[in-house]
Amino acid sequence: MNRAPFALYPEYILQPDQLRDFLQDRKGAVIGRKIADIHGLKVGDVAPIRGTIFPGTWEFVVRAIYDGAEANTDTSQFFFHWDYLNETMKKTVPRRANQVGVYVIGLTSADRAAEVAQALDGTFRNSLAETLTETEKAFQLSFVSMTEAIVVAIRIVSFLVIFIILAVMANTMAMTARERIAEYATLKALGFGPWFLAALITGESLAIALVGGLLGIVCTYPVAHEFGRAMGTLFKVFEVSNHTVWMQLAATVIVGIVAALAPATRAARVRIVDGLRNVG
Repeated sequence: MNRAPFALYPEYILQPDQLRDFLQDRKGAVIGRKIADIHGLKVGDVAPIRGTIFPGTWEFVVRAIYDGAEANTDTSQFFFHWDYLNETMKKTVPRRANQVGVYVIGLTSADRAAEVAQALDGTFRNSLAETLTETEKAFQLSFVSMTEAIVVAIRIVSFLVIFIILAVMANTMAMTARERIAEYATLKALGFGPWFLAALITGESLAIALVGGLLGIVCTYPVAHEFGRAMGTLFKVFEVSNHTVWMQLAATVIVGIVAALAPATRAARVRIVDGLRNVG
C-alpha cells in the first residue's frame, strides 16, 4: 500500500483499506483518534468545518482514523487533500489559489538539518516567497509558545498550592510539638538526646507529608487524563512524565522537612524542668 502522504510519519498507524479510500476520495480526510473521540466521529461520517482563513463551510468525509504508535504520539491532526482546497479557492478567491504555506521535507540524516535549511532559504532569498526552514521540533515549539501564558499560570498556581500546604503542615507540626513538650522533656529525662527528638518530629512530619504526597501522585494520573480531555486539542499530548512524579516526591520531602524545622528545634532545646512544668 502506498503510504506516500504519511511516509514521514511512521508513528501514525492507519488501516490499509482506510488509507486507500482516503487516497481515492478528493473530499476525504484522515483524522486522529483524539479528534474522533472528542467529536464522536467514525469512518464514513461527514465532518463540516467552518473556515476562517479560508472562508466557507468545508465538508470532509472521514475516510481513515489513525492511532499513535506510542502513548505520546499526537493524535489530534486533521489531514485532507490540498487539491480540494486549491480547486475551491480557484472558484471563490482565485488570487489565493496555488499557494502553499508549509512543506515537510524528510532528511536522511538529522545532522544535515542546518545545512539543508540554509540551502533552501538561500535559494528563495530576496524572492516574492522567501522561506523560513526549521526543524519540526522548532516549528511545533513556536505554537507551544502561544500557550506559554497558560503554562506560566499553572506553574504559579502550583507553587501557591505548595506554599499553602507547607503553611498547613508547619502549623500542624507546631501545634503537635507544643502539646507534647512534657513528653519530650520526659524523653530527655530518660536519656534521649536532642537529636533523637528532632529526628522523631522530622520523621513524623515526613510520614504525614509522604502519605499526602503519594495520594496526590496516585490522583495525578486520572486528573491529568480528564484535564487533557477537557482541553481538547489545545494540548496535543498531555500526559504525566516520570520527571513530574520525581518532582512531586521531591516537593513532598521538602515540605515534610521544612515543616518540621521549627518544632524540632524547639523540642531539641527544651529544658527538662521547663518541659515538665508545661501543661500544653
